[in-house]
Amino acid sequence: MTQSLNATGLPPAFPDHTQLPESDGTFVKNFQEHPQSILLTDSLESTLQTLHPDGQYAIGQDCGIYWRETDPPERGAEAPDWFYIPNVPPLLDGEIRRSYVLWREYMVPIIAIELACGDGSEERDNRPLSRLPEGITQKPGKFWVYEQIIRIPYYAIYTIKTSQLEVYNWVNARYRLLEPNDRGHYPIDRMGVELGVWEGSYQNQTQRWLRWWDNEGNLLLTGSEQARLERLHTEQERQRAEAERQRAERAEQTQQDAIPQLLAMGLTVEQVAQALSLSVEDVQRLG
Repeated sequence: MTQSLNATGLPPAFPDHTQLPESDGTFVKNFQEHPQSILLTDSLESTLQTLHPDGQYAIGQDCGIYWRETDPPERGAEAPDWFYIPNVPPLLDGEIRRSYVLWREYMVPIIAIELACGDGSEERDNRPLSRLPEGITQKPGKFWVYEQIIRIPYYAIYTIKTSQLEVYNWVNARYRLLEPNDRGHYPIDRMGVELGVWEGSYQNQTQRWLRWWDNEGNLLLTGSEQARLERLHTEQERQRAEAERQRAERAEQTQQDAIPQLLAMGLTVEQVAQALSLSVEDVQRLG
């Protein structure tokens, strides 16, 4: 049985992003999380450049979003594995961001993604903020914080072990579990992209990865994938040009071989030129 939450006495000057803790002391729990975050960011670069030609956006990976002033400070923060905030500067007062203080910048992340190492129960934890009978403030579950306090429009939970993806959309003050479209993807309308699961090799790991697609179902490529595609296109163009050059050489040789045969049959130079679609000068030159 919980009691109503009483106001908590706080120091008057709450620390800024350069002073707040960067970690709650936990470890990244698997070797897929780091490349997965890079893959999400890298493949979204061109989309974000289109959405933000002024460069005003920030991507966070395991960085704290401070939503409440607490003592110690990290009890008032959640650190999504990956999140995107529109319309904020990538640097804050010229310094690299170390955390994001919600009540000082106001812009809410469009999407937060959690990479669940277990069964996803921690990421679905909906316990509210409350004070226990013994006077201890119960830390709320991250699902509740994202839904009720930060109100992130899209929340995705990817359970790595089972490759299960859940995407929630904030509608009427609650998270609504979305259904995938015909491609098995989840449209993130405010970004103009779709989120889904892709099987392939990335950074020396063949796994099932979270990937972005555009609204027409085209996979958004990383920089290295785009470079490989361009190299392949260049090589195909080179091979096509070489094949065309060889074809032209064979055609010219065939014509050159035919000229004396046609002249020996008694045709005039003009008749040979007409038969081979050549000029009289070409017949005289090649013959």
